[in-house]
Amino acid sequence: KKYHGGCICALRDTILNSLLAAAHGLSDEQKEFQKMAFDFAAHEMSPHMAEWDEKEIFPVETMRKAAQLGFGGIYVQPEVGGSGLSRLDTSVIFEALSTGCVSTTAYISIHNMCNWMIDTFGNTEQREKFCPELCTMDKFASYCLTEPGSGSDAASLLTTAKLEGDHYILNGSKAFISGGGDTDVYIVMCRTGGKGPKGISCVVVEKDTPGLSFGKKEKKVGWNSQPTRAVILEDCHVPVTNRLGQEGQGFNIAMRGLNGGRINIASCSLGAAHACVQLARDHLLVRKQFGETLSNNQFLQFKLAEMATKLVASRLLLREAALALQESRSDAVSLCSMAKLFVTDECFNICNQALQMHGGYGYLKDYAVQQFVRDIRVHQILEGTNEVMRMIIARSLLSESG
Repeated sequence: KKYHGGCICALRDTILNSLLAAAHGLSDEQKEFQKMAFDFAAHEMSPHMAEWDEKEIFPVETMRKAAQLGFGGIYVQPEVGGSGLSRLDTSVIFEALSTGCVSTTAYISIHNMCNWMIDTFGNTEQREKFCPELCTMDKFASYCLTEPGSGSDAASLLTTAKLEGDHYILNGSKAFISGGGDTDVYIVMCRTGGKGPKGISCVVVEKDTPGLSFGKKEKKVGWNSQPTRAVILEDCHVPVTNRLGQEGQGFNIAMRGLNGGRINIASCSLGAAHACVQLARDHLLVRKQFGETLSNNQFLQFKLAEMATKLVASRLLLREAALALQESRSDAVSLCSMAKLFVTDECFNICNQALQMHGGYGYLKDYAVQQFVRDIRVHQILEGTNEVMRMIIARSLLSESG
């Protein structure tokens, strides 16, 4: 197969995974669900990755199969149907799943983030109402923070929620919403108070709520197995009972969600880079130029060695950040930002170098490497741009020095 992974024999694949340290430092239990995720990616995702991209298919049934393995609420509490796993466990799973399809895994990661937000900040009634069906993926969730006029400056959002009796009346629009129009539950950040972050609240808007509509389906460079639309709120009536936490707590809830989201999306980049190192290695072993295989070219040997080294370094930083977040350490926010910045940048470079190693073939859609490049490019933009990650890291360093 030209497309992802079909030509990799099991023995060589095992040796490479060992060399690239995918399972290094993991417990036996973590190795088991890592293997389960790798197997699911290889058998249920990878064979369909190109078709989902080409035809822009949102693979609902495949994701529900993933949910049967516990991947719909990985770090959601078991009493509402979740798997109750750690942030490190979650990173390991998303890395493995992304070797089969980055775009689909990235959506699953966003869904998990939304599910966790309800589980963490919702009351008993909200958790029992929403989380079980999100964990089984009978229902899907979308995260709604970004607006046409507020991207990196998220605290300047303009969507309003005015209290009338026992309902909020929402007006405004959200941009670039993953799953928009096809999902069932929308976690919406809206302004219930004055300017700035303290005036923002978080409400759950359910599909088919009067006043909720959607823009056209966006045509994207990558991430084509998940629809992206604007979410439009026009006199949208949402019960006060759908508010998560207290009024004014919404921005904090949004940022808490994004700390984990940054780990998750970096994990998706890591899986893509892992797959691309495999694809590049295999191409070098079979492609001949100047009378010998490319694997005998020392320049390309060194490039491959650098790719593998950066992959392992990325994984080590990412897993340290996941542990810090799980343990609520004081350096967790900075480490999550460092991991998101470093891993998404380096893994994009790895995938891009893998494409270069394929030469002209890498630019053909018959070869998976180009899809990995297209799908992970956006990871340097979303969940907080990598420029914003630098701001967060620098602010932390300078405040500590002061």
